[in-house]
Amino acid sequence: MPINPSLNTDAIEPLAPAHPGSVTDAEAVFLRAYPEYASTGLLDELRTSEYARLDRQGHTYLDYTGGGLYAASQISAHLNLLLENVYGNPHSSNPTSLAMTHLVEQTRASILEYFNASPDEYLVIFTLNASGALKLVGESYPFGPGDRYLLTFDNHNSVNGIREFARARGASVTYAPVLPPDLYIDADKLSACLNQAQVHHNNLFAYPAQSNFSGVQHSLEWIERAQSKGWDVLLDAAAFVPTNQLDLSRWHPDFVCMSFYKLFGYPTGVGCLLARKQALAKLRRPWFAGGTITVASVQGDRFYFQEGSEAFEDGTINYLALPAVDIGLRFIQNVGIERIHTRVKCLTGWLLDELTSLRHGTGAPVVHIYGPIQAVARGGTVTLNFYDPQGRFIDHRLVEQFANQRKISLRTGCFCNPGGGELALGISAEELTSCFIHKNRLTLDEFRRCIDDKSTGAVRVSLGIVSTFADVYRFIEFARTFQDRQFE
Repeated sequence: MPINPSLNTDAIEPLAPAHPGSVTDAEAVFLRAYPEYASTGLLDELRTSEYARLDRQGHTYLDYTGGGLYAASQISAHLNLLLENVYGNPHSSNPTSLAMTHLVEQTRASILEYFNASPDEYLVIFTLNASGALKLVGESYPFGPGDRYLLTFDNHNSVNGIREFARARGASVTYAPVLPPDLYIDADKLSACLNQAQVHHNNLFAYPAQSNFSGVQHSLEWIERAQSKGWDVLLDAAAFVPTNQLDLSRWHPDFVCMSFYKLFGYPTGVGCLLARKQALAKLRRPWFAGGTITVASVQGDRFYFQEGSEAFEDGTINYLALPAVDIGLRFIQNVGIERIHTRVKCLTGWLLDELTSLRHGTGAPVVHIYGPIQAVARGGTVTLNFYDPQGRFIDHRLVEQFANQRKISLRTGCFCNPGGGELALGISAEELTSCFIHKNRLTLDEFRRCIDDKSTGAVRVSLGIVSTFADVYRFIEFARTFQDRQFE
């Protein structure tokens, strides 16, 4: 049975100190195995100057997929901009409003430039986050009888949620599987699904550029393949763009969603939908709001939408935060996304090597990784569970408690990705059906009892812009403390 940290956790002895070892010696071996890491030295300088609070407070931050970290200069630049100027609501033509409108449009232009997106092809629509962008597509896409919504198993819940809009309007919903243990797309089955696009109907295909559960990077070539079959393509780029370049002059998804705090930490509460103009013209909004219309009448009972982005930006956008997006993008451009990518790839490779080599005295593995165990077609997100010498999994919530004692910030659960979690953890459709069949509501504890001795989640560590070898070394030392440890 799993360890349940909600019971008697105060009586559980904290993990013992890690096995002594030299981080300097380990890093020397690492550099010989990953020599390209040396080209990322600028990020060590940034760690010292821009992110000094991490080491000053003794944090090991391993939750970049949950949220990026902001640089000190980003905050200073935004603060100075606000302190030195007067900005008003951009929905006017007074001087302070016009000043803000200029910064809003400058930010839109910066986003298009960063992603190499032609302003003749794409528009930027500001949202609260990636989920807000996905909801815009879901509620406005012209689903109807005979239409199709196709998505892969390992999507974020905000992509899964679009199925409710599709079903409510009579469209069919199909999930294309990913294959354990690596959790790559089943190419044959996806190809078969894509061939089922209905001519003269609306067909929407959604998938993540990088899974936020397994770290798998699904091929961007699926975009063009799907479009050639008659699909509009919705690409969830939220977990991908913090450490990878998304070049929209090469790839042309119809819709792209993201949250900016995932890229550079600040501001939160701002995301965007990048939409191709021809695809955006298909959308039909179910309501109108302040800022989205040119004219609305009560007595005349009519309204007229704005053109372009503003027709989708309900109410007043988070205008004072938007200049911070421009500042953040310029910061990442100066650092270099390829430099970040190289660093994360090297550290992820070493982390995977070390984790897969950990064994109990019985020879049993200490951890099981869900997803690829090599740094090929994957990002810096590593999801795993710990096991005791008898092969019983150790509750992920208990692992998090022990990590908290060491000021290691990681994440546990299923990460709003139930499809990836169900496949990885071996929870069958039959088991799930038996759990849900008589329930209007289901608590996590009830669900845990229903599937008995299977894990309901996992441990996720993820790397980002200023991850260092010392960070991953500390996590490996933490993982070693589970070797040959018994849990009752």
